Amino acid sequence: MSNKKLEFPIHDDVFIHLKDAILFINDQGAIVKGNDAAFSLLNIDSNQLSINLYIEFDLLIDDSEKHLLMELKKDKEKLVEVKSLRINKSVYCLIISDLSLQDKTEEVKAYINQLTHVKAEGMVMYNNDKIIDCDETFATMFGYRMDEIVKMKLTELIHQYKGSGLKHTIYQYPAESNIYTGIKQDDSKFHLEMIDQPYSNYGEIIRLAIIKDITERIENERRIEFMAFYDELTDLPNRNFFVKVLRDAITNAKEANELLAVYFIDLDYFKEINDTLGYAFGDKLLNACGEKLKSFLQTDNFIARMGGDEFLILQKNMTNKEEATLLAKKLIAEFEKPIAMDGYEIYISISIGISVFPENGVTANELIKHADSAMYVIKEQHRNNYKLFESSISENFKNMLIMEHELRKALTYNHFEIHYQPQKNLETGKIVGVEALLRWNHPVNGYIPPADFIPLAEKTGLIIDIGEWVLNEACKQNKAWQNKGYEPVIVSVNLSARQFHQKGLLESIEKALVQTGLEPCYLELEITESMAMSNEDSIISTMNSLRDIGVLVSIDDFGTGYSSFKYLSIFPVTKLKIDKMFMDEDQHQNQAIVKSIIHMSHSLNMKVIAEGVETLEQLSFLENEKCDEVQGYYYSKPLPPEQLTSFFQVQ
Repeated sequence: MSNKKLEFPIHDDVFIHLKDAILFINDQGAIVKGNDAAFSLLNIDSNQLSINLYIEFDLLIDDSEKHLLMELKKDKEKLVEVKSLRINKSVYCLIISDLSLQDKTEEVKAYINQLTHVKAEGMVMYNNDKIIDCDETFATMFGYRMDEIVKMKLTELIHQYKGSGLKHTIYQYPAESNIYTGIKQDDSKFHLEMIDQPYSNYGEIIRLAIIKDITERIENERRIEFMAFYDELTDLPNRNFFVKVLRDAITNAKEANELLAVYFIDLDYFKEINDTLGYAFGDKLLNACGEKLKSFLQTDNFIARMGGDEFLILQKNMTNKEEATLLAKKLIAEFEKPIAMDGYEIYISISIGISVFPENGVTANELIKHADSAMYVIKEQHRNNYKLFESSISENFKNMLIMEHELRKALTYNHFEIHYQPQKNLETGKIVGVEALLRWNHPVNGYIPPADFIPLAEKTGLIIDIGEWVLNEACKQNKAWQNKGYEPVIVSVNLSARQFHQKGLLESIEKALVQTGLEPCYLELEITESMAMSNEDSIISTMNSLRDIGVLVSIDDFGTGYSSFKYLSIFPVTKLKIDKMFMDEDQHQNQAIVKSIIHMSHSLNMKVIAEGVETLEQLSFLENEKCDEVQGYYYSKPLPPEQLTSFFQVQ
């Protein structure tokens, strides 16, 4: 074909000013046309216008479009990138660029940044395992000079990480992003991400790779993973990890037709230790208990911390339930050994609930819940023991949950009532007080005994709201009786331990008195003997605050616990109430105890009231011993407020 007849796709004025090196070649390899950039790049002699003198043109003519890296025949050390486009049947357009690292850096970085949206770091060019070139950043990243790097193999610097095979990247054509471990000159390690762009060179792969230091990201991921699946205090797996492992174990147990057991472990008396020796000591103790549990780690065991002072153990590959109880016994025996900490020998026992798959549940949540239920039962009854889950436990918990729900409704829908039991002064024969007693009048089940719901209210914390309601209602009712012209009496209200230790108790009492208009001297708060002796300094402080505002304080159920006369003498108490058990049992022995309580109280300038008085004989005995006040069925059972008016009218 004549050159004159060839129509070039680029206008001459444009063609000569293009910075890209462009040549038009005929099928014989003759250079038909080229721009200055091409002649300069290939160092073409105007007398030697055959492309075959400069590159292997035969490798380009088989396809209509081809992209190769090629060595220059006149400069074996130099690589150029050649893109070949067939213009027509016998003419090719070659676009040639110098493949130097410096020239390609920005192009490759821009390409890779477009894929990853991260700022590129170092760059390296390599062929198979041999490093051809790198930039300053890459060399600095590994602690070498550039001239040292180019003499090394890539595998000397970069090792496999998390299953990403470096050789897979080196010898495969597609560009990939992988995470590896970098080895610096001082043998220290860091995490890197490697993303590269491959080029074909006569069937071989020349790769340009971006290396980014991602050590901080990897460490953050590890930290997040640890937080998600491990307990920071004990380094044990946490509940999330336990549930994950348990689910897999359930699947395997189904396939193998095997049993597995879940142990729910609670440290006995941990709260008391925490309150006595402090939370820092408590954390050390939890850590020490975690170490004890780790000593039981075996192939078939998995141990985790549930939270607080609760731990979980999974035992796999069991053939019978006896294996579950055997491990429980070993755990209990281990925890009976003292723990040496900060100069103390701490003795702490454990309560263990056990559920067995598939008998006690077929899901992770069921097994954990049922093990927890069994632990709760053994902790309430014995402690330092274990219990296998039984269906009756679940039924009891179901009933407890139903009752808790009903309790909440009772407070909302006014199903509670207060009945009042009169208190009579034995010297004057007058009613001097009434005790406010909570009653639950269920709309379906009728009156529910206090012994059935008060402990649950205590456990769930509902007693705080219920107690506040009782206090307000009792004050309001007492003031209402006074407003009707009846002789003023004292209303006694029982305070639970949770109420007495709650923050803002004094403020709640003052608020009730202000809102109802009741004078403080007509309100008496009863606390139990065991409460009074549990934390003397705190109790005395609260009692003094109550006495300062004019409220009376008495000790209920006196004689059932152990009281120190020393502390009793300094308590700001106005009255002791003798427990009704001393009215019911062995007459001679109980009379001696009652005599002692009465005489001691009078010597401390306290009044005494006896409850549970049901017979004339009991009343006569108390009168002879100069007991101040009595209450009981002999005079009246607890009554709704409207039925008490007859007692006041008699006065």
